[in-house]
Amino acid sequence: MNKLIVAVAGLVLSASVFAAPSAPAKSASAQASAPSMSAAAAAPAASSCEAMAVGKNGKPLAGAAKTSFMKKCEADQAGSSATAMCEAKAMGKNGKPLAGAAKSAFMKKCAADAAKK
Repeated sequence: MNKLIVAVAGLVLSASVFAAPSAPAKSASAQASAPSMSAAAAAPAASSCEAMAVGKNGKPLAGAAKTSFMKKCEADQAGSSATAMCEAKAMGKNGKPLAGAAKSAFMKKCAADAAKK
């Protein structure tokens, strides 16, 4: 377990040391063609999944095992952020949090809507 913690910490530190310097401000036309925020938000998720892609023996995963792990990890992180967003929106007309069947129905619809986006 200690080796895993040290390996993850090492990956995080090395990623921060070799991070690209901030780019100068872009012109208005360059900003319009910039990637969407969802692509920018996916980068931190991928890096945290990358850091967690370690086998039982403490060595980094490779090949099909890594591909499978990364796909599942990124899907889990996307789902948890959608759930948190829906949880925050689960309010009734009176401003009180929803509960019971009303909350279940709202959460199901909200999660389906988030999956479409």
